[in-house]
Amino acid sequence: MTAPYARLFGPRGTTAFTLGNLLARLPMGMFTVGAVLMIAGERGSYALAGGVTAAGLAATALAAPFIARLVDRYGQARVALPATFVALLGSLALVLCVRTGAPDWTLFASYAATATTPNTGGMSRARWAHLFRADPAARHTANSFEQAVDELCFLLGPILATFLCTGFFPEAGTLTGCGLLLTGMLLFTAQRSTEPPPAPPRASADRAPAPLRQPGVPALLLVFLATGAVFGALEVVTLAYADGQGHKAAAGAVLAFQAAGSAVAGLVFGALRPRGAADRTFAGCVAAMAALSTLPLLAARTGSLPLLALALLVAGMATAPTMVTGMTLVQRRTPAGRLNEGMTLAVTALLGGIATGSATGGWAVEALGNDGWAYAVPTAAATVAATLAALTTRRAHTTRTTPTPDSAHTAPTPRVDLAHEATGEAANNVARPGRAAGPHIRGE
Repeated sequence: MTAPYARLFGPRGTTAFTLGNLLARLPMGMFTVGAVLMIAGERGSYALAGGVTAAGLAATALAAPFIARLVDRYGQARVALPATFVALLGSLALVLCVRTGAPDWTLFASYAATATTPNTGGMSRARWAHLFRADPAARHTANSFEQAVDELCFLLGPILATFLCTGFFPEAGTLTGCGLLLTGMLLFTAQRSTEPPPAPPRASADRAPAPLRQPGVPALLLVFLATGAVFGALEVVTLAYADGQGHKAAAGAVLAFQAAGSAVAGLVFGALRPRGAADRTFAGCVAAMAALSTLPLLAARTGSLPLLALALLVAGMATAPTMVTGMTLVQRRTPAGRLNEGMTLAVTALLGGIATGSATGGWAVEALGNDGWAYAVPTAAATVAATLAALTTRRAHTTRTTPTPDSAHTAPTPRVDLAHEATGEAANNVARPGRAAGPHIRGE
């Protein structure tokens, strides 16, 4: 099982950029929790804390695709470092404003500036896609590894932030996150040998089309939006449920079971060789996620917190395979010159879904109470995601295999298996006839 992962770190510089990316990505699980605990601790208002972080999320949704487009155009090091410094200034300004009792609007403005934080996971996946552009199996393993890293960061980040903010002082979580982000980004961008080359300047007529205009990408983003709603609702409902059971302090540990299940499944999934069309695999993974999402609802109805933790562990095992195959599809459907932009759009869709799911989950808790029925919200969101994935997969394969009237008496169009699709221009045109676009290797 370890051999595919050991193979990833054969090229020079891969270990160093992975370590740097891990340090830079860990604060992504710290900043929101750290900001909420800091603002609520100093200002005594969770409503204000939630409003500030929600505003930051909205600013990120607007800024992230623009930052990613600049990364694709000018290179990771030239854009990521300045963008990181701007984000760090926003975090430090937030600490200063909270500490000095500045007006509430300054908190919103400061936290909005952190939206320039580069998509570190996307840049790392782009490096793997560049290094293994002719090796689909290695790219699959790399995407699985990155998903496991995501889960690890969102498992450890909130725990670390909570420990620092409650054990030392309210600003400790945010300040530590700033230090980790700066250190990790400096180490990551220093590995120039693994950095994908920036997209060459082109005439407007030859410029790679926007990811949103690529066939299949908008449909994928809708699935990501619904998937994000699962995550957002699950988090809020679990926090409320644990609080209602009188075990508020255990809520983080219970949620950690979901991340742990996803991380383990991601590592196992990455060691397997993908078979069949990737879009069908994706639809199957989303369907499994929808089926397993019923387990927390059933467990919560028993009133047992340990049983709920076990249900979240099992349900989480569908998360990583879903994200890995989904991100692989985004890679393949996005032109190489706009790779980071395409991946960041997927992350933005997830963030939008998380925000929607959080709000809907909170409303469900207020309307239905803390007896477990609010877990119907993530179950419903997962069902919507599975339905969308199934419909788009069926439509794609129908389009791929159904002859047009003009071709009724000609040889059938060759069908290309997405799981083994070549990465060159010729293969791209075979897979999608008539589309003028460059190679579409995507790595988030």
